[in-house]
Amino acid sequence: MHDPMHSHVVAIKRILRYLKGTLDVGLHFQAGPLNLQAYSDADWASDLNDRCSVSSSIVFLGSSPISWASKKQHTVSRSSTEAQYRALVIAAAELA
Repeated sequence: MHDPMHSHVVAIKRILRYLKGTLDVGLHFQAGPLNLQAYSDADWASDLNDRCSVSSSIVFLGSSPISWASKKQHTVSRSSTEAQYRALVIAAAELA
């Protein structure tokens, strides 16, 4: 912060141009019950090189998404059930 380089200034300008172009984009919340829902899924052994699964999850507050993620699992699951369980654990941690 005290000694910015030219690359830092270029990065800041790029971020500001992006924000200027996306002023009308955002998450829109609708009136209704504020129940918390989460969904998770796993693509078992989808990477042919290391056989790791990919976990995905999304969390809704009412009808609006507030958090979503897709991440490659660190360990190799022995079954699709194990991969789904790992994805569920990630979604539960996000809820907590």
